[in-house]
Amino acid sequence: MELHSTTPSLDHSTTPSPLPKPRRSRWRRRVAVYGSTYLAFFLIMSFGGCADRLLLHPSNDPIAVEGATRLEVPAGGGTVEVWTMRTSACRGREPQAYVLQFIGNADRAENAVVRAAGQWDAHPVEVWAVNYPAFGGSTGPVSMKGSAAASLAAYDALKPRTGDRPIFLSGISLGTAAALHVASQRPVAGLVLHNPPPLRQLILGRFGWWNLWLLATPVACGVPSELDSLGNATRVTAPAVFILAGADEIVSPKYQHKVVDAYAGEKRLVDLAGAHHNDMPEGKEEQDVKAAIDWLWGRTVAAGASAP
Repeated sequence: MELHSTTPSLDHSTTPSPLPKPRRSRWRRRVAVYGSTYLAFFLIMSFGGCADRLLLHPSNDPIAVEGATRLEVPAGGGTVEVWTMRTSACRGREPQAYVLQFIGNADRAENAVVRAAGQWDAHPVEVWAVNYPAFGGSTGPVSMKGSAAASLAAYDALKPRTGDRPIFLSGISLGTAAALHVASQRPVAGLVLHNPPPLRQLILGRFGWWNLWLLATPVACGVPSELDSLGNATRVTAPAVFILAGADEIVSPKYQHKVVDAYAGEKRLVDLAGAHHNDMPEGKEEQDVKAAIDWLWGRTVAAGASAP
């Protein structure tokens, strides 16, 4: 009697194996979920003002500033608050030049006007420091694009007062992006740029890896073209002083140098070897900064005064 096995045949030519559908289906579902999540996150953060909220940190507490004058500049249906101060070299005389100062992302014009007046103290200048929308007494919602517009509005309010006297721009951190934007749109005598970040490149390259670029990409895309420091730097030819913090933990030196390398005008560098992002130059480094400002002054104001 023949025995017939009931074991299924393993001959693939006669009984084809099923395709691994469950594994492929799981992989496709994961791709779809991750893709949908990324797209939703991108849209929410982009249209929800992600860059504005993460990069700008306004405050409104009152800050007393001795020797400064408060002005209001009309801009976009609101007002931009400006604080002005003259240097001691300007005592008893009219200013020979003006310095328009732009603040960092958590700074205030009330503090910046005092610092700038100290840096320029050897020269008879009047400093104007700008509070972005929602900072200090400036109206309007917090906004990167609004900050760029407010910076330009401050320049346009200052220009009629200067006559033929030169205007210098000065900025620290985010303020350097505002300064480069204004310099690319209006005539300026020179710039002082402290720890300049190329914002989009910095956000993607420095802060993208730890969140798989899910957060960094929409934040970078939220930086308006007006604050594209690399693009603006290629269009500015006025002489500039770059103050670079060598131990900057936020805008690392290699990113600062991207802006330096892109800058089209004559430039002088002041390296603060051990300085961190928020460190102000002191001692010899402060004297180096003032010497660089003397150079900038000589390239513009002094040269103009000696011309026939």
